[in-house]
Formats: sequence, C-alpha cells, structure tokens
Amino acid sequence: MELKGKLDGYLSYLAARGTSPNTQKAYLADLGDLLSFLDDGKRDLDLDALRDWMWRLSDAGASKSTIARKTSSAKAFTAYLFERGELSQDPGLRLRAPKLDRPLPKVASERALDEVFSRLTTQATPENPSGLRDLCALELLYATGMRVSELAGLDRADIDFSRRLVRVTGKGNKQRMLPYGAQAAKALDDWIRLGRREFETPQSPDALLLSSRGKRVGVRQLYSLVANQLAETPTGKAGPHTLRHSAATHLLDHGADLRAVQEILGHASLATTQIYTHVSVERLRASFEQAHPRA
Repeated sequence: MELKGKLDGYLSYLAARGTSPNTQKAYLADLGDLLSFLDDGKRDLDLDALRDWMWRLSDAGASKSTIARKTSSAKAFTAYLFERGELSQDPGLRLRAPKLDRPLPKVASERALDEVFSRLTTQATPENPSGLRDLCALELLYATGMRVSELAGLDRADIDFSRRLVRVTGKGNKQRMLPYGAQAAKALDDWIRLGRREFETPQSPDALLLSSRGKRVGVRQLYSLVANQLAETPTGKAGPHTLRHSAATHLLDHGADLRAVQEILGHASLATTQIYTHVSVERLRASFEQAHPRA
C-alpha cells in the first residue's frame, strides 16, 4: 500500500472535519515519523510494526506523553484506513499507549488574581490603550474560561453586549455561548470605546483585540501577557491555560454544577472536567489540615 498518498487523504479528511491547522500539523509530524519507520524497514502497517515503532520511540528517549500522543495519532489513522477498506483489519485496536501520570492543573489563587487585576486596572487608562486591551483580555480569559486561541479568534460581532454573552469557536469548529460578568463587561466596554479605536486602521480586521499596529492580537502575544502578569504573583510564570484552570476550579469552589463547567470549558467528556474536582478537593484538604484543630 502506498501510505504517503493515504496520509495526504487523511489530512484532507481532517481539514474537512474542521480540525485546527495546529492539530493537522501534529498529525502530520507523528504519522510522518511512523511512515518513515515503516519505509526504512520495508514494513507493512500491522500491529507488530506499530509496537516496534513504539519501542523505538522509547529507546530514543521519548517521554510517555510523546509516545501516548503518537500512539493516538497512529490509532486514528489506522481506523480511518480500515473504515475505507484500505486495511482488512484495524491493527490500532490492539495497540496500547503507556499510561500517563496525570498531574493536577496549575491554579492561581483568587488573591493572586486580585493582585493581577488590580495592577492591570491601574494601567488601563484612556492614555494607555494597550493597558485597556490587556485588562480586557485577561478579564475575558478568566471570566469565561475560554482557550487563548478562542480569545485570539474573537471578532466584535461575537460579543452580545446587551446579554453579556460571547460566542467562541472551539475545537472542531464547535461554537458555544459563554456568559461574562460585570468586571469583564466594564473592561470590554472601556476597550471598545476608548482603546480599540486608537489602534484601528483602514486595513484592520474586525478582530476584538488589536495590536498597536492595527492587526489581530495573536496567541503568542497573549501568552506573554499572561505569563508576565502571573510571574509577579506567588503562582509564578504560567500561561493562559492557568487562567482557564483557575476559572474552572474557582467556579467549583463556589458551588457551580460540574456539567455547567463542562459546557463552559467546551469539554466533550465530563471525565475531562472532573480533574478540577480533584483540585478543589486538594484545596479543601489543605485548608482543613491548616485550620482544623483536630486535623
């Protein structure tokens, strides 16, 4: 079987399903490595070859998470080929990825985030449109729990100002409506009225967040913003996903329903959201051990 052509077809299939370009690149890298292994050894795509490929990855020092990701890519590819009759059986069904030790997500305390927002609010003045934008960005990330890529992709048309709702497009081009509160609403309004127009040019897109050159703010710029702000707190330097983790954990800490948090985060499986219940339990345990007289 000529697998290179099959891989091209698979990538086209992923694109048609709305898979993000970054995910397509990851599949291309993983499966390209697999195809090179098969080609070097003149091997067929079968279970023995897949297992040998995994052993080679391990011998080369690949981490468990890397092997698990590549295994997942291979299983998805073999399933695709089997469904289209290119393989008489699916070897990926019996392929087992290494079990991962799942660490608890890093969460910023409410006090730490109060420090961040207090500092940003001081900087967010009509004379400093960048400060207005930065406050708006962090308020929306924390208020909604959206992914940083979802924030970077927002247009003004995605905001329902009257109902305080924002429409985000997540993985697989799935859309969901997220509520935001009074603090985020004020930061958003100030940015739109006082800040955005200072950066807008005739060539600017309808992006919600604009750079000082009138272009859409990218993920990398947002990552640096969050990392620099959190670095000045006890949380330490951490990326935008920490704000997402924090939003979910704080919602549960204050009594939010787990399924509501699942909807907010856009998780396909409730099991993915349940990791945050473990975070809340750990925080509860720490408070108990610190404060209870018989702990």
